[in-house]
Amino acid sequence: MTDELAAYRREVAGISYVDVGQGPVTLFVHGVFTNGRLWRNVVQRLRGHRRCIVVDLPGHGHTPPTGEASLWGMADAVGTVLTELDLREVHLVGNDTGGAVCQIVMARHEDRFASWVLTNCDTEGNTPPRAFAPVAWASRLGLFRVARPVMRRPALAKRILGVGYRNPARLPDDVVVDYLTPIVTSRDAVRFMERLLRSMTPQLLGRVRPQLEACEVPTLLVWGTADVFFGLEWAHWLQRLIPGATEIVEIPEGRLFFPDEFADPFVDALERHWKAV
Repeated sequence: MTDELAAYRREVAGISYVDVGQGPVTLFVHGVFTNGRLWRNVVQRLRGHRRCIVVDLPGHGHTPPTGEASLWGMADAVGTVLTELDLREVHLVGNDTGGAVCQIVMARHEDRFASWVLTNCDTEGNTPPRAFAPVAWASRLGLFRVARPVMRRPALAKRILGVGYRNPARLPDDVVVDYLTPIVTSRDAVRFMERLLRSMTPQLLGRVRPQLEACEVPTLLVWGTADVFFGLEWAHWLQRLIPGATEIVEIPEGRLFFPDEFADPFVDALERHWKAV
């Protein structure tokens, strides 16, 4: 796969990640059907003054299907990076399913974090979101197993991802192919994704509610207002849940994957948040 930051790619315990820049440690976590390249534009703005660590979750990007195919298994992978690299005073950033993973990671490792930022993401009561139901049904019907040729055609891949982008036609061809191809690259990859999607239930994140209700870590919510999966009401739900959540920053016209398309206003919001921490 094409990789803008290939020279900075590392691996620990089977988990692939990018480690670039110097300064406060900032850890980025993507969701399903993308990979660490979701953050490429954000990292380019931050790498001059922050140490950016960008994880590829299991079954995505450069990390093969490994561990338990669930949000808990994904959190295990992020936790492995945290502990193996002995990262502390970390600023955590999550999008989509990666935001749900971040909620579990925060519940397990709160003492390692200086702040966190959640963008449009799964929450208790909205995992997976209702609009995601067709994809979940496709996985149950085994349609991912015959989707490999589709995933490798950029025009079709952009149509699949278009629901998460305001202007999917502007997305580089290699990025959309790199997002989707690893998911169907092998029988094991397909089965891993099918198990992951089947494992998600609306009350799944209720298991970490007590920890989140006690979380005083400074929390920023940055929300795209045009997202069909995670409406603004879920940002307000998180704000009520997490004591450390002080602000919601709205990104007008931003859809699910807005950190890629709207990197400049997103980074501006991040830096204001970090300055206040």
